[in-house]
Amino acid sequence: MNRKLKKNLKTILPIALGVFLIWYSYNATSPEDRTQIIKYIKEADVFWVGLSVIIGILSHVSRAIRWNYLLEPLGYKPKLTNNVLIIFLSYFANALIIRSGEVLRPTALATYENVPFEKGLGTIVTERIIDVVMLLFLILIAFLLQTKIILEILEENGIGLVGSISILLIGILGLFIAIKIISKSKSSVALKIKTFLKGIQDGVLSIFKMKHKWAFIFHTLFIWSAYIAMFWVIKFTVLETIDLSISQILVAFIAGAFAMSATNGGLGLFPIVVSKVLVVFGISSISGDAYGWIMWIAQTLMLVVFGTISFLVLPLLNRK
Repeated sequence: MNRKLKKNLKTILPIALGVFLIWYSYNATSPEDRTQIIKYIKEADVFWVGLSVIIGILSHVSRAIRWNYLLEPLGYKPKLTNNVLIIFLSYFANALIIRSGEVLRPTALATYENVPFEKGLGTIVTERIIDVVMLLFLILIAFLLQTKIILEILEENGIGLVGSISILLIGILGLFIAIKIISKSKSSVALKIKTFLKGIQDGVLSIFKMKHKWAFIFHTLFIWSAYIAMFWVIKFTVLETIDLSISQILVAFIAGAFAMSATNGGLGLFPIVVSKVLVVFGISSISGDAYGWIMWIAQTLMLVVFGTISFLVLPLLNRK
């Protein structure tokens, strides 16, 4: 497979999957169900939808501030306005072409703030590592708060508690063995992996060496709290989801987070996954679908609007 074809497939396949899932979701519901879902979406309280969007905007602004804490030790402090616009633009790009925003961010930073591409990319890698750590932490909290429900879901899929523990232990043992083999190997592949893992380690440890480490930690907690809050307020747009607890919302949030990374901005997959989780908590599939679509539409529109604005305004603010 040549490089161009591989690149095209990486762009086309996630979009194709998203479109297929929308088609699947459409055909999996009756005309009456679709009418009810659309009714829920149309009648969604603008206040709660708007509040979710505002919280989303604040999370991006917070991420822009936090980004400067990573860049400052490297000798750079971009204008906050540029950071915010670049972040909105990169998330908008991710919604169009999966993972393209990770390349666009350091490219735009190099263009408008003269930060070398590789240094900008390094800070983004560090960000992603922290995001993964936070997501794993939330998964652990969700498991502790909703252990019974999660174990029931696993048992329904033929795994169960014993199977889950066995898979976890095998995974840990496999990881330990792999690390031992790689640490002793002299092959080029092993050296690349060791360099990559060393970069991850340095990225995580750099947080505790930075000047504003407590501010960095505060913004990290704020960003992820805002993500959950965006989900929380949307529950008030559908009558049946109003009584959902924070732990139930957290499980739906985690499922949605994985869906967002699987297709372009969760296209097609996000509402399906979130709805399936809510059904486990006794919410009807119609209300679950409506909740998922309202959440996805609100945040996608925010990225489209502010991403487009950023695309137009960023070069105008940096004409010189």
